[in-house]
Amino acid sequence: MARKKSQWVGRERTRVYPALDVIVDFIFEDGLFFISIKNIGGKPVFKVSVKFDKKIVGMEGTKDISALPLFRNIEFLAPQREIVTFLDRSASYFKRDGPTKISTRISYLDPSGKRRTSTIKHDLEIYKEIGYVKRGEKKAAGPFGAEEPC
Repeated sequence: MARKKSQWVGRERTRVYPALDVIVDFIFEDGLFFISIKNIGGKPVFKVSVKFDKKIVGMEGTKDISALPLFRNIEFLAPQREIVTFLDRSASYFKRDGPTKISTRISYLDPSGKRRTSTIKHDLEIYKEIGYVKRGEKKAAGPFGAEEPC
């Protein structure tokens, strides 16, 4: 994780985290999970890699998503550029007891060639009980894919 520093802001002491240029995020949208790698900085980054602390299997249990070449090496990631890959339907992922507490270690080179690393922890459990409406349909889906008329 990024090294924390404390500083005084007004009358309170707060924690300051160094700026991250690259983040990995799990996106929940309409009952689907995606994994995003995004350069949120204003400069390009190079040789981006992501390591997950757990094996992440998706696509209805048929694909080791954490082993995709996408996570081994992105030679160049432009500023504000995002790459998104499909993980799984949330109902399928949770039914197979996919890991919910996942830590991602991100490594990349900044424009000066300096190696930067950060760790981001995710908890997918927060999405387990969220209902959603399937687009283009008039049915609501529950957390395990059970459909009910709207």
